[in-house]
Amino acid sequence: MTVASGIGPFGAAAVSTAVLAVEIGLALALLVGQLLVRRGHVRVHAYLQSTIVLANLPIVALWMLPAYLTNVWPSLPGELAQPFYLFPTLMLIVGALVEALGIYVLLVAGTNLVPERLRFRRYKLWMRTVVVLWWTVLLAGIATYYVWYVSATGSI
Repeated sequence: MTVASGIGPFGAAAVSTAVLAVEIGLALALLVGQLLVRRGHVRVHAYLQSTIVLANLPIVALWMLPAYLTNVWPSLPGELAQPFYLFPTLMLIVGALVEALGIYVLLVAGTNLVPERLRFRRYKLWMRTVVVLWWTVLLAGIATYYVWYVSATGSI
């Protein structure tokens, strides 16, 4: 199994390496945001966390989802037991959940768009849940990267 690489002058592995580096940076920035709020910098925390969640949307839409639809979707469900298909599928499912949850947290915490009956009150619980799920998706992404680009070729 190999990853389709019809992406112009850049190889799929090179772009995926850059995307992985950005995703690791975003996950680390989420932790920085947690430190900021603990030190009383609530507004900076809010801007940082919001930027991270929203910056992830085009990465998912322009790189991750097309790669999934090209390389994984055509072989499902038959090949799902193989790591090449399993890790990106887990990343897709949990990633969609965490991105939606992150947007929901942003809307509840930063706007009045969500009706009162649908708003939560335990901000720490919801925000920590997003961070834990985000790191779970990152680990699935690292596993996907390994299976698609490292173990398949023996090197990056």
